[in-house]
Amino acid sequence: MIKSYFITGTDTDVGKTWATIALMRYFKQQGYSVVGMKPVAAGCTYASDVEHEGGEALRNTDALLMQANASVDVAYELVNPYAYRLPVSPHIAGVDDPVNLAKVVSCFDILKSLADIVLVEGAGGWYAPINQQEDISDLAKKLALPVILVVGIKLGCINHAKLSYQVIQQSGLECAGWIAACIDGDMLFLEENIEMLKGVLSAPLLGVLPHLAEFDFDCLANHLVI
Repeated sequence: MIKSYFITGTDTDVGKTWATIALMRYFKQQGYSVVGMKPVAAGCTYASDVEHEGGEALRNTDALLMQANASVDVAYELVNPYAYRLPVSPHIAGVDDPVNLAKVVSCFDILKSLADIVLVEGAGGWYAPINQQEDISDLAKKLALPVILVVGIKLGCINHAKLSYQVIQQSGLECAGWIAACIDGDMLFLEENIEMLKGVLSAPLLGVLPHLAEFDFDCLANHLVI
C-alpha cells in the first residue's frame, strides 16, 4: 500500500528538499499522483508578482520547487502555510504568527484529497522548534506518517544519524527508511561511511543521492528504490 511520508533530516542543509523532490519524481515515474508540502519555511523572500492581503507575498524557493513538481495544480498556501522572512529558527521568525498544528493538518488533509501521495518535508532536524512549545517531532506525530530520514553524508553524520534514528523510533512512528545524501563533494571515505550507516540503522537504505553541482531531479530519482 502506497503511503504518504514525513521527510526529516539529521540537521539543516542536509539535502531534505532535493530528496523530497527526487521522491516526488520517483513516485510520478511509478504512475502515482504526488504533491509536496513544506509546512514551515524561514528565510523566504517577497514575490513582487504575487499579492497577498494588500501586499507582496512571501515565498520559499524550496516550496516553489515542490509546487512546480506536483502532479496537480495546488495553491502555494497549501504547500507552505507558514512562510517567514527572517532566515532563523521558526520559533523566532514566526513569533508574530506562530505555527498552529491544526492549520497544518487541515492543509495536509486537503492535499491528501488531491493526490495519491503527499510528501511532507520538515524544517531542520527532528527537534527543531517550530513555535515556543512545539518542534518538528510534534508536527510529525500530529500527522502520524511514516518517516524517511535524510542523512547528509559529511563528517559527523554517523553520530547524527544514530541519534536521529533513535528518537524517531522512540516517538512511536515508523521509520520507513533512510536516504544518504552526498552533500560533501570532498568527503573522504564516503562509501565506508555509508556502509557503516547500513550496519547501524536497521531501517532500509532507500537510495544514495550523488553529489551534483546543479540539481537534476530525474537523475536523483533514478538512485531511489522504495
